Amino acid sequence: MTKLTGMVSALALTFGLATSASAETSMGIVVKIGGIPWFNAMEDGITRRAEELGVTAEMIGPVSADPALQVQAIEDLIAKGVDVIGVVPNDEAALEPVLQKARDAGIIVISHEGPGLENVDWNFELASAEGFGEAHAKLLSDKTPEGGTYAVYVGSLTVPLHNAWADAAIAWMAENRPDLEIVGDRYGVAENVDDSRSTALDLIAANPDLKGFLAFGSQGPIGAGRAVEERRKTGEIHVMGPFSPGQGRKMIHSGVLTGGFMWNPAQAGEVFVTLGDMLARGETLESGMDVPGLGVIEPDADARDIITDNLLEINASTVDELAEKGL
Repeated sequence: MTKLTGMVSALALTFGLATSASAETSMGIVVKIGGIPWFNAMEDGITRRAEELGVTAEMIGPVSADPALQVQAIEDLIAKGVDVIGVVPNDEAALEPVLQKARDAGIIVISHEGPGLENVDWNFELASAEGFGEAHAKLLSDKTPEGGTYAVYVGSLTVPLHNAWADAAIAWMAENRPDLEIVGDRYGVAENVDDSRSTALDLIAANPDLKGFLAFGSQGPIGAGRAVEERRKTGEIHVMGPFSPGQGRKMIHSGVLTGGFMWNPAQAGEVFVTLGDMLARGETLESGMDVPGLGVIEPDADARDIITDNLLEINASTVDELAEKGL
């Protein structure tokens, strides 16, 4: 009997451990591109929050901003059977079928910078698209009291939120500063420093009245700033947009970069894990809830959007402190 009791106890312990392990939330977050400071900071946030909550979470950063690589990464996560998939989309339309496949498999899907995605449980933003775009347009306007032209960068022509920011900025400029005219439409280079630099060099050469770059995409300001510095146009051509403070701090202090606005990508990484774990445990997101990393939320259940205002200004007074936080 003692032997039998021991066997039963061992089985019970084994079963209990298995149940506990299976109850642990598992998730994978697929971002636009790996290896750049913005998403390195996001990965730090994901790792830190996962450790705090005792869940399993990994970030997958493709080697380029090719939407097909994001699709493959999500397919791999579906095959692994994770509980939650997070995504920062490069191309919403390209991802819809695979995200539908994930949801059909019972996987919770959360997006960030994907307000137009249909096949998600929730999308969250740390800034409104209109407010973010207009803030940068106003900054450009303040720095260029004289007329001229300006250029707009986005990560690519299919990145939804970058283009929404650009739309808002261009509309504000057209209404409030008609003397500042846009060059072309927009250039999908802002996720690559070299492409941003070479495009800026071409634009500077072709437009002697160029006054500024609105660069939506973390590598866009850096690349455009390098071109401005090379052409010795510091102070004449203003470069602004979201970028990693650690990457751009020297350029801010030298005046090559005018500044911009951002949110904390590490905070966004934490929110991915927080929301994923809450939803995996069956919690419902309701108006007035205080969600770590987001604050008090007012979720739009119809659009499946959660939008909060967590903007940080990047300028000569703030960049060092932001960089020292690892951003």
